[in-house]
Amino acid sequence: PAHGTCRIDCRIRQILKARDEAQRMSLGPVMLDIEGLTLSPADRDLLREPAVGGLILFTRNYASVEQLADLVAEVRALRSPPLLIAVDHEGGRVQRFREGFTAVPPMQRVGREFDRDEKAGLQAARDAGWLIGSELRAVGIDHAFAPCVDLDWGVSEVIGARAFHRDPGVVADLADEFARGMRSAGMAAVAKHFPGHGAVIADSHLQLPRDRRDYGMILDDMRPYERLVSNGSIAAVMTAHIVYEQVDELPASFSAYWIEQELRARLGFGGAVFCDDLSMKATSGYGTIGERARLALEAGCDMALICNDRDAAQEAVDRLAAYSNPLSLVRLARLHGTRHTPRESLLADEKWQTINARFRHWDERPEFHLDA
Repeated sequence: PAHGTCRIDCRIRQILKARDEAQRMSLGPVMLDIEGLTLSPADRDLLREPAVGGLILFTRNYASVEQLADLVAEVRALRSPPLLIAVDHEGGRVQRFREGFTAVPPMQRVGREFDRDEKAGLQAARDAGWLIGSELRAVGIDHAFAPCVDLDWGVSEVIGARAFHRDPGVVADLADEFARGMRSAGMAAVAKHFPGHGAVIADSHLQLPRDRRDYGMILDDMRPYERLVSNGSIAAVMTAHIVYEQVDELPASFSAYWIEQELRARLGFGGAVFCDDLSMKATSGYGTIGERARLALEAGCDMALICNDRDAAQEAVDRLAAYSNPLSLVRLARLHGTRHTPRESLLADEKWQTINARFRHWDERPEFHLDA
């Protein structure tokens, strides 16, 4: 009997060890941030939590290219597989790292280049994606939350010049080229903000926007996603914190209708779905951060962002400690960067030098405007 008890105890220890190993080898459903230029002991402990799957970086985390590369390397060494490391880096005003990185123009400028010369506009979109991807991969960052494929309806200040164009076909063309450029640099593209953020005035950082259009009108906003999904150009999508009240009473980030029925079933998207930052005021009426994260995951999101609120992030991590979705693990694993060109080699590359010079010169010439 004693020998049998020993075998049972050994088996229990093996099971527990296997469970712990599985937790160490997986990516959790929470992406969060850190405060400084290096990891604090508290940062390291939090980033090792099973529910954490990624880190998003901000301007406050950047002092120099060398410092950033060291920080990324330190984060990647914490776990196996390494955490996903991401950044909002679209060009224009949404570019977290400046000094030492190329100042990429806003995508609205790319759209206007397309209006002037279609071939040149498509090339500019592809070059922007490659340049952003190459410079970020050179310091080890896995992916950027780009491109923004919201339509330029002319009403949303928070989108504004981030949008390529008002015409959904043009947005699809340019976003597809941008994504191709990113992929050629070893970086997956993340299209945002599904199903479309461009037709509301309110800023979801500050309040919950309501889109009162009917489904037929919203279809225009989804046309770029149809093309990108059909072409296999994107590996992930980020949802919008917007209520499309003629279609569903829940914000898209918490809506199984938008994520499961529209994005996955109708459009056939099989990649990862990110919920936009749950610290935004738009989501404050849906419970605690932990409850919001659970709502997003149950609606079909694979990963929830929680930024600029360490206590809230800790709450979500604690609440989701036992959460696991095997499909999400597969989808998220595809977002790790695949090519890493040393920065010195990148800067010496003729392609980088040509594209860098071309975008720098864009600031020196007048913008092209169509007559009304």
